Amino acid sequence: MKILVVVDMQNDFISGSLGTKEAEAIVPGVRKKISEFSGIVIATRDTHGEDYMDTQEGKKLPVPHCIRGTEGWEIQNEISRLLEEKQARIIDKPTFGSVELGECVKKICDKEDGIEEIVFVGLCTDICVISNALLIKAYVPEIPVSVDASCCAGVTPESHRRALEAMESCQIKVERQHAEKTE
Repeated sequence: MKILVVVDMQNDFISGSLGTKEAEAIVPGVRKKISEFSGIVIATRDTHGEDYMDTQEGKKLPVPHCIRGTEGWEIQNEISRLLEEKQARIIDKPTFGSVELGECVKKICDKEDGIEEIVFVGLCTDICVISNALLIKAYVPEIPVSVDASCCAGVTPESHRRALEAMESCQIKVERQHAEKTE
């Protein structure tokens, strides 16, 4: 059995205040990945309050986003529907890496025999995907962790590539489509 972690596929990161064309471009692939996945699906949702600008993150990234209850906070419609169909657990996370996600995955791995792999997709490769993939490596170091590069996008294409390289250095398998391979 495998676990799929869908990171922060929210409107603000796709088409909203922090959206990019690269984020929009991965939506069909993420939908396909979720719909074809057989296993346990968990999704994270970046979650901030009205006080976002007063937080450390808000001071370093002064762009209000993913404010609880707003349209930008919501997971993209088609992805949300697929997550519901897969009975995915949704974890609201106020920081880049989610301790709750780590604890949830560890509990599943302790309870379920034979978790073969934990696969990551989502946004942003260079912030929340890498933070959570490394966190999961710490919680369950003997379970292989991978990231589907074609179903992730970073803040920029360059930061996406750097994050993939950093994850590879930390023994996270990066699945790349042929055109995406780096030398």
